[in-house]
Amino acid sequence: MNDASIMEMFLKRDENALKELKSKYDGLCCYIAGNILYRREDIEECVNSAYYDIWNKIPPEEPHDLKTYLCRIVKNKAIDRLKYNTARKRSSEYEVSLDELSECIPDRRGDDISAERLAAVISSFLRTQDELHRKVFVRRYWYGDSVSKIAEYYDMNEKTVATYLFRTRKKLKEYLKKEGYVYG
Repeated sequence: MNDASIMEMFLKRDENALKELKSKYDGLCCYIAGNILYRREDIEECVNSAYYDIWNKIPPEEPHDLKTYLCRIVKNKAIDRLKYNTARKRSSEYEVSLDELSECIPDRRGDDISAERLAAVISSFLRTQDELHRKVFVRRYWYGDSVSKIAEYYDMNEKTVATYLFRTRKKLKEYLKKEGYVYG
């Protein structure tokens, strides 16, 4: 079933919409949450919570891209769960990737920077990158893949992946500065 049909079901409040959404995207949702969380129970809870949120948000919201909308909710749920689980300890691979990204993303506290505007600028930047650099960046910072997993996926050396990521983050930081984002 395509996303437009699933959206229609949500808008009509047809409970089969959840069944269809889960059938189509459960694997992807578990993959995203699984790259952030490690306990199966946490992954399942996070994904199910995302389905619950979507049921409550559609309508009135009508996302243009259901897959991206769902993935964003799952990712945010997983990050929140990770923060809760690791309130006293920091060791997660995903937290390492967030720390890497924090080097080039401005701190939004105290600013009126819109998350949507920042996301649009980052998307614009990524479209300027060659396909492999863009894909490596997205696998690391959107899907939360480890450097070794990315290297295996693209048949690359881990050091090459790390270099790609470092250079792309550096370019992103410069791009954001040109767009007017200030670092504190």
